[in-house]
Amino acid sequence: MHVVCAEPSVANHFLAELRDVTVQQDSLRFRRNLQRLGEIIAYRISSHLSYTDQTVRTPLGESSGKLLHDFPVLATVLRAGLPFHQGFLNYFDQSPSAFAAAYRIEGTAQVQVQVDYLSAPSLDERVLILADPMLASGKSLVQTYRAMLRFGTPRQVHIAAVIASPQGVEYVTREIPEATLWVAAIDQGLNEQAYIIPGLGDAGDLSYGSKL
Repeated sequence: MHVVCAEPSVANHFLAELRDVTVQQDSLRFRRNLQRLGEIIAYRISSHLSYTDQTVRTPLGESSGKLLHDFPVLATVLRAGLPFHQGFLNYFDQSPSAFAAAYRIEGTAQVQVQVDYLSAPSLDERVLILADPMLASGKSLVQTYRAMLRFGTPRQVHIAAVIASPQGVEYVTREIPEATLWVAAIDQGLNEQAYIIPGLGDAGDLSYGSKL
């Protein structure tokens, strides 16, 4: 479990802007801040991946260094996850991508999640990074991950979120014990509608406009 904003860094600045109701009026800046946090977490995850010694030729000679053994598969949940996913893709620019369309069913006593669409490359023996900005109850992430296992079993799993609730962290770590969890911040909890408090609102609506 890694909490990126537990110590002061520029990530805290990006997170504060994501939460700020005034800054949120600029959807382009909101999306860019999600990308920035995706980039920061991608860099942090990169230190936990496998590398091989390789030599590259420069115009004046040769240089040796450690290069990624293989690029991870980057997965996200539509639509709110797209800007966050782009931050990971900016760093892991040779990675294949996987997508899931998952949404919560409203008007029920308990949170129910429907997964309608999946697209993924083979996950067998790959590193999988599953990124979604908001880890509220954790049910959509767990159901998405389980659905993606039809494409194979990853050798390493990382789950990334911008803001998480304690309930979501507990649920995901219990249901996907093989995963390493990365979040920018853990908030105080969930309200009666299972939204994170204080959170930042609806990341999908703030990125792309309100939906009917």
